Amino acid sequence: MASPDGSLLKDDNVVWHPHAVTRADREKQHGHRGAVLWFTGLSGSGKSTVAGALEQALHAQGVSTYLLDGDNVRHGLCRDLGFTDDDRRENIRRVGEVAKLMVDAGQVVLTAFISPHRAEREMVRDLLGDGQFIEVFVDTPLAICEARDPKGLYKKARAGELKNFTGIDSEYQPPETPDVHLDGEQLVTQLVPQLLEVMRQRAIINP
Repeated sequence: MASPDGSLLKDDNVVWHPHAVTRADREKQHGHRGAVLWFTGLSGSGKSTVAGALEQALHAQGVSTYLLDGDNVRHGLCRDLGFTDDDRRENIRRVGEVAKLMVDAGQVVLTAFISPHRAEREMVRDLLGDGQFIEVFVDTPLAICEARDPKGLYKKARAGELKNFTGIDSEYQPPETPDVHLDGEQLVTQLVPQLLEVMRQRAIINP
């Protein structure tokens, strides 16, 4: 199909090319399965801290990992996006596509994003398929997140200096049935073993 100016539309000339080396081949080489652990929770809930500690623990065990952090991707991949609902949706879509490629490479991907809407999180789950998406809810009360406020964002949001801030003037929809429900008030040293055990039970990493 051609556009009015005669140029080809992308769905006419973009074809998915299968590779001779499969995800199963890459997973065998790594010695573990590829999967995404999707950390969600309010700003200041501890998502990035827990995900980073888990990555260190997995790296020490020889697991091939990569941590996609919300702030980091907005420096490059999503630097053109703001914080409207549409921009948040596109942010999560892009991250989901990147995570899917990394899982295909046989890696364990850890993501730390507020990802406030259930629909977007389910979109990524559907994109990845069964067994490859583990939703991890870092459940920390808003009052605790505000008390931590490591970036001073809640203070700015309360003062009206920061608009569309999740938990203040923008909705956060907590997972109804997360794969893993973490108590964000616990110590990180208590949470990481819980996550490692889930990964063993799901045969992502070796016992």
